[in-house]
Amino acid sequence: MELIFLGTSSALPTIKRNHSSIALKAFGEVMLFDCGEGTQRQMARIKLSPMKVDHIFITHLHGDHFLGLPGMIQSMAFRGRTEPLHIYGPEGIIKTVESIKNLGYYALSFPIHAYEVTEGIVLQTDKYLIECCPTHHSVLNLAYSVEEKRSPKFLREKAIQLGLKPGPDFGKLQKGIPVEVDGAMIKPDQVLGAKRKGRKVVYSGDTKPCPEMVQFASGADVLIHESTYESAQESKAIENGHSTTTHAAMIAKEAEVSELILTHISTRYRDSDTLKKEARQVFDKVVLAEDLMSIEVKHSKH
Repeated sequence: MELIFLGTSSALPTIKRNHSSIALKAFGEVMLFDCGEGTQRQMARIKLSPMKVDHIFITHLHGDHFLGLPGMIQSMAFRGRTEPLHIYGPEGIIKTVESIKNLGYYALSFPIHAYEVTEGIVLQTDKYLIECCPTHHSVLNLAYSVEEKRSPKFLREKAIQLGLKPGPDFGKLQKGIPVEVDGAMIKPDQVLGAKRKGRKVVYSGDTKPCPEMVQFASGADVLIHESTYESAQESKAIENGHSTTTHAAMIAKEAEVSELILTHISTRYRDSDTLKKEARQVFDKVVLAEDLMSIEVKHSKH
C-alpha cells in the first residue's frame, strides 16, 4: 500500500506545490483522492498512468480539489480508454461531471459514473472498504477512509495435522469455504488464526477541527490531515473552515493514529520545517507532505 502526494498546496499552486491530489496504489489498483489542476502532469512526472485509475474520490467542490478532472478525462479519451471511470463526491458532483462531459470538443470513448455520497460506505470489495464522513468546512466536505480487509493467518501445520494436503483445499479454507477430508468436514475456523487488523488510511479533505474527524480516524495507521495554517493563525483558520498544525496534531493524538501527515499548506509558508516542529510538540509521529513524496503504509504492530 503506497501513498503518493501529487499535490499538497492550499488554494493556489506554487513552484514547489501543486493543487491537492493523492494517489493510493493498493489492492492491484490506483485510486485518486481529489484531483486538483495539474494532477495528470504530476502523474506523468512519476510515470503513473491515469489510464490505471478507475476510482476518483472528491472531498469537496472547491476548484483546487477537482479542476484537474476535465483535462484528465479528455486525456483518457484521447488515449482511447474504454473502461468505466467512477467518480465519487458530495452533493453536486453528478452535475459537475455532466458539465465536464460537455466541456469543449472531444469524443468521450468510455462511460463515466458519478455518485453523490453522504456518510458511511462508499465502495466495498473483498479486499477493502472505503467510507466517508461529513466534516466542517465552508462548503460540504467529505473525509474518506480506506481500510484493508486482512485475512486471518492460515495455520498450515494444523491443516496438515487434520489430514489436508497443500493445494486447492488450502485456498478454499482461507476464503472461508469448508472442505471434506476422508468423510470429515474441516471448517475454516479450525485452521485460521485470530482476526488481523488491516491497514487503515484516513484523508480529511478541507475541514476545521471537529469531533467527527477524531471518531472517523480512530486507530488509523495513517491520518492525512489538512494543515493550512500555523497555530498563530488559529482564528483565521477557523474563520475559513481550516485547521492549524496544532489542530491536526491534537486530532491525531485523540484518535490514537500511528502516523500523521500534514498537507494542504498555505502558500505563505516557505519554511515547512517550522510547521512540522509545531505539530510535533503535540504528536510525535508527524510527516509534512511534499509534492511527489511517496510513503509505504505498513501493518501496525497493534
